Amino acid sequence: MSSPSPRFGFRSPDRSPRIAPALWTGAAVGAASLVLLVLVAVRWSPLMSLDRSVADALHRHAVGDPGLVHVNRVLTDWVWDPWAMRALIAVAVIALWWRGARRLALWTAATSLLATLLQQGLKAAVGRERPQWTDPVDSANFAAFPSGHAMTAVVTCGLLLWLLRLYGVGPGLWGTALAVAVISAIGVAATRVYLGVHWLTDVVGGALLGVAVVALSAAGYARYTAPREGSHRW
Repeated sequence: MSSPSPRFGFRSPDRSPRIAPALWTGAAVGAASLVLLVLVAVRWSPLMSLDRSVADALHRHAVGDPGLVHVNRVLTDWVWDPWAMRALIAVAVIALWWRGARRLALWTAATSLLATLLQQGLKAAVGRERPQWTDPVDSANFAAFPSGHAMTAVVTCGLLLWLLRLYGVGPGLWGTALAVAVISAIGVAATRVYLGVHWLTDVVGGALLGVAVVALSAAGYARYTAPREGSHRW
């Protein structure tokens, strides 16, 4: 009788990613996000001219439509709010803990917490002013680089996709989850930029940092668990 497969491993080894791709992806995206951070810190960004050329027109159009403002508020305050995203991670962590995957639960929680601390630290370190609107829609005075909404959404969706991949879900569920993640990322970017709440630079920077955190976390977990499992599987 063949021995049962590991409870928290892939169902089939042929679908098991290796450490190196995620490690190199995380390092490359992390380097790109740090370069962008430096450019923002010195008050220059390759996206700055594009931001300034479209932000005013988008904002003026958006605040002129109460329906769009309401939809944006619902999406950003309830659907894609960072706390709503963190609540999804909390549910996943509780489910993992309940199933006995305590090491994976702690790793997931630590990754989410690290991403939050990183975003808040960079936000405090970079104080680039955003446009000063007279409209009450935008009540903030400074750009939040990286965008908390964008970074939290990417980290949350990325971690949940990683967990689904880790458990070897079928292509149908995987494809659906990936489509939801892509729509969420695009939706966050659109709602944040459309009302002039963030520069495009902030959104792109948040997304890049989110991808880097998830990729490095996945690679780190693979390396951490490999000696115990005798392989380099995630």
